[in-house]
This record gives sequence, structure tokens and C-alpha cells, in this order.
Amino acid sequence: MTTEATPSEKYLEVQRSEEFAGLRRKLRNFVFPMTVAFFLWYALYVLLSAYARGFMSAKIVGHINVALLFGLLQFVSTFLIAWYYSRYAAKELDPIADKINADLKEPRS
Repeated sequence: MTTEATPSEKYLEVQRSEEFAGLRRKLRNFVFPMTVAFFLWYALYVLLSAYARGFMSAKIVGHINVALLFGLLQFVSTFLIAWYYSRYAAKELDPIADKINADLKEPRS
């Protein structure tokens, strides 16, 4: 007689697997550097706004100054990071996650 593993046992088995560890490693290798890069970019914007007012108030075209351009670039960089992450996840993370999910749903004998 074979005993079916409980759902919690199955999830613990997946969590301990090398495949899941690799998935988490790939996710961390993307998320942490990207978070640090974006935080530094944002901190630069805040620090320049606070301590380099002359530079940030320099006019570029008409009423558009450096501060406004940097502020808009914050939005652009956010969307670029989201777009890049979606491509990265589709190529690198989703196939592994789908395989883990399929293996988890597969009945054991």
C-alpha cells in the first residue's frame, strides 16, 4: 500500500529541492541588484534636489528644468525595470516555476 503525501509534505519537499533553490537564486540575482540600482538612482534625485538646487533648477527647454526631467526619468526607469523584469521572468523564471508546479500536481505512485 502506497501512502499519498499530504499537501504540506509536498510543499516542504518542493521547498527543499535544488530546483526551487535555483529558482529563488535566479529571482534574487535579478531583484536585489535592480532594487539597489533603482534606490541609488532615486537617492541621487532626492539628494540633488536637496543639495544642488542650482543644478536642478537649470532650464533645459522653456520651463522644463533638470529637476523635472529627472522626475520624469524616475517614471521611465520604473516602467523599464517592470518591462525588463517581465521579459526576464518569462524567459528565466516562469519555465522553472511551471515545471515545479507541474511536478507538484503530478500524482505520486
